[in-house]
Amino acid sequence: MSFQLTILGASGALPAYGRFPSSQYLVIQNRHLLIDCGEGCQLQLARYNINIHKIDHIFISHLHGDHYLGLPGLLFSMHLQRRKDDLHIYSFRGLDEILLLQFKHSKSVLNFKIVFHTLTENKVEKVFEDSALTVETIPLDHKVMTSGFLFREKPKPYRIDKTRLPKDMLLQHIVQLKAGQDVRDEHGAILFRRDDFTLPPRPSLSYAYCSDTQPNDRFIEQIQSVDLLYHEATFMEEEVSKARDTKHSTAAEAASVALRAQVKKLLIGHFSARYKDLAPVLEEAARIFPAVSLAIEGDTIELSD
Repeated sequence: MSFQLTILGASGALPAYGRFPSSQYLVIQNRHLLIDCGEGCQLQLARYNINIHKIDHIFISHLHGDHYLGLPGLLFSMHLQRRKDDLHIYSFRGLDEILLLQFKHSKSVLNFKIVFHTLTENKVEKVFEDSALTVETIPLDHKVMTSGFLFREKPKPYRIDKTRLPKDMLLQHIVQLKAGQDVRDEHGAILFRRDDFTLPPRPSLSYAYCSDTQPNDRFIEQIQSVDLLYHEATFMEEEVSKARDTKHSTAAEAASVALRAQVKKLLIGHFSARYKDLAPVLEEAARIFPAVSLAIEGDTIELSD
């Protein structure tokens, strides 16, 4: 599978009933990404046999402790295990100061370089791009500067139909066909038509991570038709006044966002410690958007193309 999401933590501000604070591990075409890093994140990574040194990019949605307090410990473990590769961290200003203070008072100099990327409040911006993937920010509405993240695969190459390939076709011709081009000779005449030797590209997949936020019309268009939406659902509708006071969402509100954005699947999390049994939370969302599931620690969601 080219697109896998593993839930490391899906609790709200407090760890409760075996639920850890927010953290997710996302693998897209062999890119290994960490989204938020709540307390206990490195324990969860170890529990699910995830190699921490494969992680090259960490995206922190905001500076409430349940979304970043696991980061210093993870960085020190990487250091103790002699990591050498650069690590890219994406966050609002302030996290860099927090980390520098940790290093200063522990008299620590990491073995590896941290490349810090500062996010801009209330702005959609592309913060990462390579040959296969783009990541852009999703402005959210919470009590502090908060950003979600939209992960999109770029268009994939055409697939070679091996049953049709002539035995003498050159490798550079195959490369051209996969790039969607006809193969021509030096005079411009077509030697091999793309449509004769290829299958259409596999669909490009997308994932929107919307952490702490109250319902927000501004990002509905941005996340339109994504394959998977994670949206916080801290409370149920009976606590909607509490949700407004704390700038969080209810399960019903998360489902309404998914419905309006016409996403394919919805994943809800960031559950308040007041809910030991999450079945009613799921039921509230499912009444509005049936293609919904709970973010449960250890679960891996695979998006198929």
